Amino acid sequence: MFAIKRALKLNNREATVMAKHAGFRRVVFNFGLSLRTQMYSEGKFTDSKVIGEVKKVLTNYVKKKPEFAWMNQLSSRVYQNALIDLKDAFNRYRSGKAGHPRFASRRDSQSFTVDSSNGKVLLVAGSTIKIPTLGTFRLFEPLECGFISQTFTVSKEGSRWFVSFCVDAERLPVQQSESSVGIDVGINSFATLSNQQVFDAPKPLRASAKTKLAKLQRKASKQVRGSQNQRKTYDKIRRLHARLANIRLDFLHKLTTPTVKTFKLIKIENLNLQGMMANHKERWSNI
Repeated sequence: MFAIKRALKLNNREATVMAKHAGFRRVVFNFGLSLRTQMYSEGKFTDSKVIGEVKKVLTNYVKKKPEFAWMNQLSSRVYQNALIDLKDAFNRYRSGKAGHPRFASRRDSQSFTVDSSNGKVLLVAGSTIKIPTLGTFRLFEPLECGFISQTFTVSKEGSRWFVSFCVDAERLPVQQSESSVGIDVGINSFATLSNQQVFDAPKPLRASAKTKLAKLQRKASKQVRGSQNQRKTYDKIRRLHARLANIRLDFLHKLTTPTVKTFKLIKIENLNLQGMMANHKERWSNI
């Protein structure tokens, strides 16, 4: 199984619809988290039944209140998957894989999940994609062939919306030409291979992180909280963060893909680089 991600080509109306569904998911998740914490602290329900009780309160009481009537105009699958996300978050917390679930914020990444209640759906090849319960949308990059999937996650990165879905596929064998290589993760350079090949961290990442991002963050901190100008500044910060993330991802792909295709065995040195950089007794230079 592997994931496919495509950028959506949305008009203003479609982008507004996506933002409303992301807000819907955030409201349901936060309300469920608050109600679940209250129920559990009072000891009224066991941990296995509390999410079901939260769903009953939201369905039979909250959604019927006039101030929450807008929920009935949006996809019910967003509502269902938000509660599933809440349940999964507490399962990870109970198993020690993550910290206690936190309330979602508008400043966090906007995303939501929908699925087909009738089972898996067929996605045809082309420049459009039909997302269950939402409709058909244009893509910047077309699908090369048809796919079958059931669950779709829509997320906003910077100023663009993306859709992701998983498909079943067999892993193709890769014939590596060389036996093994060692990778030394450093500070002055990102990584050095045992065959003397050196990979330096991307310079645009360093320049943007230290200059433009810092200026925008200082600007936002001085603006009126919640104002329109501050929201515009935060939009610029999100777009810059998305660009920096793409630079990192592109660099890592260009480093890892040729490496795994060439070598059968890869050995990586395990060092605490953050601790080494924080040690004032050592002469480490920052990236």
